[in-house]
Amino acid sequence: MKTRKAIKFLVLIGSIATFVGLSSHWEAAVIALPPPEDIPEEVLRSQIIVDARSPIDGKPLTAAEYAELQAQLQTAPPPKLTPNIRQNIYLIRIRNALRQFLPFLNF
Repeated sequence: MKTRKAIKFLVLIGSIATFVGLSSHWEAAVIALPPPEDIPEEVLRSQIIVDARSPIDGKPLTAAEYAELQAQLQTAPPPKLTPNIRQNIYLIRIRNALRQFLPFLNF
């Protein structure tokens, strides 16, 4: 008689533990889903972007204005650097290259 009660008690405890364990995982699966109003990435990738920002000052531009600005930037010659600035850039690049091979030097 006592063994039957003990077995029933263990089965009851096991059932309750299983139910609590499974029910705690159900909510975690629901929380992991994105909100319903969120647009899927596949849809966003297939959309055509018709508005842009200026690479110069970040102002919003229409597609036509953006194309015109890109054409102007391509035809304009790059700005000329003074020899002093060009020399400084060259020295900075050499210093960065040397730091990769000799990181313990502090120059």
